[in-house]
Amino acid sequence: MKLHRESPAEDNARTLRLLDAADAAFEHEPTSALAADFEAVVMEGLLTDRSVPVYPPARHTYPRRD
Repeated sequence: MKLHRESPAEDNARTLRLLDAADAAFEHEPTSALAADFEAVVMEGLLTDRSVPVYPPARHTYPRRD
């Protein structure tokens, strides 16, 4: 099976679609602190290409990177 390698143009187009979808999803203000934390994590993931200390947000019980 031949793997498809994404070109820079394809990567840019995919990134723009993700950002557009995030803009639409988070168009309204979060209705709770949990929703705000979730939005912050998602947006940080979309806007950075390296690991950051804000993931996962405080008070979450899913596995943490330590």
